Amino acid sequence: MGKRLYVGGLSYDTSDDGLRDHFAQVGEVESAAVARDRYTGRSRGFGFVEMGADGDAQKAIAELNGKDLDGRRLTVDEAKPRPEGSGGGRRDD
Repeated sequence: MGKRLYVGGLSYDTSDDGLRDHFAQVGEVESAAVARDRYTGRSRGFGFVEMGADGDAQKAIAELNGKDLDGRRLTVDEAKPRPEGSGGGRRDD
């Protein structure tokens, strides 16, 4: 199983496909998603990429951290796991 990466510093113009294509240069990409505001649909400036293998993930961190994509310098690091019970969203009670 691959490793999930956090990608920060994304341009508001970067798409899921653009993110996938950029990371595919260094290895197999299982998934790529730009985080979007739920109301406006606008990029939140970060996203997540899941690489096909741990070696590909390490290569992506080494080769793409600090590099430009769509005119912005990326921050690439291993994603931290979500805390237990975190749905990642707002609760509407």
